[in-house]
Amino acid sequence: MPSLTTYSTPIREEWVDYNGHLRDAFYLLIFSYATDALMDRLGLDSQNREASGHSLFTLEVHLNYLHEVKLGAQVEVRTQLIGHDKKRLHVYHSLHLVGDERALAGNEQMLLHVDLAGPRSAPFGEHTLTLLQAIEREQRDLPTPAYVGRTIALP
Repeated sequence: MPSLTTYSTPIREEWVDYNGHLRDAFYLLIFSYATDALMDRLGLDSQNREASGHSLFTLEVHLNYLHEVKLGAQVEVRTQLIGHDKKRLHVYHSLHLVGDERALAGNEQMLLHVDLAGPRSAPFGEHTLTLLQAIEREQRDLPTPAYVGRTIALP
């Protein structure tokens, strides 16, 4: 399986700035919706959150703007699991025009599984771990995206 398509949307008028481009904050909104869809796929949907009292919190985000995105474009987010341990999930989202391989933006995220009663970190449940392991196996041969692990610095 290649990366998962986790979210698709047209670019809305209220998301576009004075240059006619997708406003920077809305890239993150789109990636946030993709993370929500990934959570659903991993059994961490709203019903599970209510029953278990567990959820994912975002610890860190890196966002790379690679190409312009304009009003009306139909875009999709493709998600790749970079890694996980018993409490954390490292994912990479890339934004594309539907059906196009060229990435318009890249978004790396580190997520933490949390017991909301604390709140405090908590290990993933067996069901979620099983689903994570299945995605990991399916994506085993995917290369690491070029924008994973980057830092901001002047030369």
